[in-house]
Amino acid sequence: MNTHVVEITLENFQQIAIEESKNKLVLIDFWAEQIPESVELKDKLAFALAGKEDVMLLATVDCQTQQQIAQQFGLQSLPTAIILKDGQPIDGVSGPLTDEAIKTFLEKHLPKAEDDLLAQARQLIGENNINEAFAAISQAYQLDNSRADIKLTLAEVYIQTGKLTEAEELLATITMVDQDSHYQAVMAKLELANQAADSPEIQALETQLASDPDNVTLQQQLAAQYNQVNRNEEALAILFRLMQKDRSDAESKTLLLDILKALPDGDPLATKYRRKLYTLMY
Repeated sequence: MNTHVVEITLENFQQIAIEESKNKLVLIDFWAEQIPESVELKDKLAFALAGKEDVMLLATVDCQTQQQIAQQFGLQSLPTAIILKDGQPIDGVSGPLTDEAIKTFLEKHLPKAEDDLLAQARQLIGENNINEAFAAISQAYQLDNSRADIKLTLAEVYIQTGKLTEAEELLATITMVDQDSHYQAVMAKLELANQAADSPEIQALETQLASDPDNVTLQQQLAAQYNQVNRNEEALAILFRLMQKDRSDAESKTLLLDILKALPDGDPLATKYRRKLYTLMY
């Protein structure tokens, strides 16, 4: 007996087919012992849905003992399986099915890997764990780079990690039909980030450095300010140039390494400067 499979009877029909289908999808499989194809489908569905009870519940109807339920659904042949949502059928299959056909049927209704990654990324953003959110949403985008919800969440992470150009480019691909309240909120965050990225402190340092371009202290201060507003590529460029000029510059090296450590795993910028640093040191 599969513990994740529910047998429907007249006693629990209302609870499973009506009430439970308001909380999650319910897949009802109709079968009879004397029809081997229906037994085979029941077993394959049980295997395919093991561990997925939180999104789709498998319920079976033994048509030999529960003829009244089968009649209520207007069952005409076996094997047959239907999916219920809010008590109403939304999809179904009948007849002998190949493994590929079963997979295709279920995949239309089960969450995709990118859905799980998107949900994970959103939770991590809410917890202010931006580095792990970056890894999750980047994977989701690799799996499906056409979905607006994935693009918008990736744009949010780009903004929080200072990748404002990448965010702008990604948001430019959002079509009018998907420019909803979420899109407007992300655009507002981008505008604020652009304003913060050019703070009075940064402007003052840039002005001083223009008059004294070889001043190491000013360059380090500007790099630190860039880092504060997530302009990390500019900060790393400054610090790496300083290290190229003076390999004994411990302060610049420390600042550069601190920025690299703070970047998300898999960030191309971190990979780029780790390689440059390795080449410089060895």
